[in-house]
Amino acid sequence: MFRKMFRKSAGICLSLIMIVLSVPLGSTAMAESSDGDHLGHIVWPQNQELPTFAKPSHLDVIDVTNASGDDKLMLASLQGIVNREQPRIYLIEGNPSEGKYTWLKDSKVPYTIVTDEAGLVAKYKDEVKGLIIYDPNLPDSINVATTMAGIENGIVVSPEFAQKFEGEPYKFPVLEDLRGRFANRLDAYTWEFEHLWSKTTHRMLIGLSPNTGVGVPPNNWDSFQTILQEPNQIRDASNRKVYDMDLSQYLGKDAVFVRFQDAFPQDGWGPAVHQVTVKADGQIIAQFVPGTTDEQKYLYDSGGSAYSSGIGGHRFADGGGYFVYRFAPPAGTKSLVVSVDMWNQFKVSASNTQPLSSDARTPFGYLRDYAVANRAMVFWLDPNKPDERALFEKIMSDVQPGTPYLGWFANDVSGEFNGTELTSKHGVFVLAADWFNNMSVLSGVKGKTRKQPSLPTPKLDNKIYVTFTFSEGDNLQYDQHRMRQIWDDQGRGSVPINWTIDPLLSDAAPIMLSHYEQTATPNDLLIAGPSGAGYFYPNAWPDASFDAYMKLSNKYLLRSGLNIAYVLNRTSGQNVPLSPSKAQAYIDDLHLNGLFLSWENNTQTTILNGSLPQSIILGAGSVSEAEKVIADASSGWDGKSPKFISVGVLAWSNTPTDIANVAKSLGPQYQVVRGDQYFQLVRQTNGLPAYH
Repeated sequence: MFRKMFRKSAGICLSLIMIVLSVPLGSTAMAESSDGDHLGHIVWPQNQELPTFAKPSHLDVIDVTNASGDDKLMLASLQGIVNREQPRIYLIEGNPSEGKYTWLKDSKVPYTIVTDEAGLVAKYKDEVKGLIIYDPNLPDSINVATTMAGIENGIVVSPEFAQKFEGEPYKFPVLEDLRGRFANRLDAYTWEFEHLWSKTTHRMLIGLSPNTGVGVPPNNWDSFQTILQEPNQIRDASNRKVYDMDLSQYLGKDAVFVRFQDAFPQDGWGPAVHQVTVKADGQIIAQFVPGTTDEQKYLYDSGGSAYSSGIGGHRFADGGGYFVYRFAPPAGTKSLVVSVDMWNQFKVSASNTQPLSSDARTPFGYLRDYAVANRAMVFWLDPNKPDERALFEKIMSDVQPGTPYLGWFANDVSGEFNGTELTSKHGVFVLAADWFNNMSVLSGVKGKTRKQPSLPTPKLDNKIYVTFTFSEGDNLQYDQHRMRQIWDDQGRGSVPINWTIDPLLSDAAPIMLSHYEQTATPNDLLIAGPSGAGYFYPNAWPDASFDAYMKLSNKYLLRSGLNIAYVLNRTSGQNVPLSPSKAQAYIDDLHLNGLFLSWENNTQTTILNGSLPQSIILGAGSVSEAEKVIADASSGWDGKSPKFISVGVLAWSNTPTDIANVAKSLGPQYQVVRGDQYFQLVRQTNGLPAYH
C-alpha cells in the first residue's frame, strides 16, 4: 500500500486456478506458452503462482545506471531473451537503497563485470532474431514492442538504435516497425489485445509505464522560496479555504513557477488543491480546477502528484511528491496574486527561475526482462478512465482466478486503490514490481529456509501491550530495496517488530526470502503482507473462487513459515470490515494465529467469527506521530484489564532505530511484543485456545 509515498464454485479444484502455461505438478518439463512454444528452461507447475528460472552458473554484469533510457530498454529485452534459457545477464540499474551489488554478492553466483555494451550484445547476438522498433511519438508502443520481443525473440530499440544494429557486426533484421501504426495509446493496447494476446502467456499480466521521469538534480529547487506553509499535521480538510498568495516580487522574467509539496512528507498527507485563480493587476489570467484540460495548460511538472475525484476532485502530492504550475503574466504586470482552494499539509514555494521538469520522460527497463522471458503481455491502462478500464476488464476476464498482475497502476495512489479493487473483482492479485530488477536471475537463485526464532509469550498482566508492524511488505520492489536497507539498520533486534513480506518471494526471488529468514533476530517476526499471498481486497474477490485461492495461498504461507497476515480490504474506495464468509476463509484456509486489518486512525482488537483474533492497525508516519497515537489510544485506560494497541509504521520514512526510540518513550505500564505474542495474549484474554 502507499507504494510511492514512501497491488466458479466454492469447491473449484486448484487445477482450474492455474492457467494455460501449466505443466503437471512436480514435472521438470519446460513450461509451454499458449502457442505451444517451449519457454527455455523455465519450470512452472500448476500449483505455483510464478515460474522458476534455471539456476545461474555465471553472470555477465553490466552497470547501466548512467546509460540512456534506450540503452536500458534494449538491454532489458536482450536480458529476457537470454535468461529464458539460463540466467546469464544481470543489469545494475540506478542506485538502489540496498546497494548496487548487495543481492548479487549474496547470490554467490560467479560473475564478470562487463563495461562494453556493444560487446555484450555481440556475445549473445545468435540468440536474437531481430529488432522491434518502437514509435518515439507514442511511448506506449514501447509496451507493445516489449510484448512482441517476448513472442519473436527480438530486442526493443529506438529508430536511432535500429540503424546501429542493422549494420556490422550484428546484421539484425527488422522484425517489426511500430512507427505510425497506432493513432493513440488506447488504439495501441486494443490492437495488442486483439493480435498478440493469443500468443502470450495467460498465467500473468504485466502493467508497466512505458517510460519514467528523467529525475531532477539536487539543486533544482535552490531558487524557490517558501511563501506559505501549514504548520500542523492536518489530515481531515479542516483547514480548507482559499489562500491568497502575493507573488509580485517574482515578476520581471518570462514566468513565475509555483511548487506545491508535502509539509510533513513522513506521513503522506500532502497538499490537496481544488481550484486555482491567478490575477495580474486585478484581471484573471488563469483559472482552472485539477483534472481538466485547462489545468494542463499550466501544469509544468506533475512531480509524482496525482488527481483524485474524491471530495470534489483535487490534485494532491504526498510524501516526496510535488507539482509545479507555470504562470506567464503579461509584460509590464505590477501585481500578481495566486488564489488557491486547498487543504491538508501544504508547503508552497515560488521562483521566477525555470526548474528542470521531472515530466521529461525516458524509457526504462525494470521488470521487462521478466516480461520478455515469460512472453507476457505488457500494457498500461488507467482504471480511472472508462475506456481504458473497459479494455483492462476485458483482458482480466480472459484469465483464470488466481492470476498475478505484476507492475503497478497509472495515477499512483488513486490508481492503486481503484486498480486493486478492480483486479480483485476479477480474481486477480497484484504484485507491485515495476521497480524490481533482475527477477529473471533472482528467481533461479535458491536459498535455505529457516523456521522463525520463537519467543515465549509473556505472562498476561494488566498492561498495555503494543506491537509495531512495518508496512509495504506486499511490494516486491520494497522487499528488494527499501526493506533490505532498513533491515540492515543497527537498531534492528533491539525491540520487537513485525515485518510484512510477500510469501511469493519464494517464487520470485527465493534468495531474498531466505536472507530475511536466516538473519532475523528473536525480535523480528515476518508476517504476510496485504493480503496474504499477493495484494488484493478480499471482499471484492468473487466468492466462487476465493476459497480455492486461499487454500493455494496457505501453501505459500506454510512454505515461508508465516502464520499472521496483514489484510487491506476496500470496496467503493473505503476501508471495510471483512465479510463473514471472507473472514471464515482466512480462518479455515490459512489457519492463522491472528490477523491485522486496514490502516486507520484508531485501533481495536476483536475476535472474528468467534475464533480468530483481529487487530485494526493504527497508522503512524513518524516517531512523534507514533508516540501521539499510542498516547491517544491509551487515554482512559483504567489499568484493571489488558489493553492492546497495534501500530503500523510507514516503512518508507522510518527505521528500526525509530521504533526503538518510540519504545523507549513508553512508560512502565506498556510492554512491546511481537505479533505472535500479541495474538497469543489476545487469545488468553478472550478465553481462546493458544495457537499451535
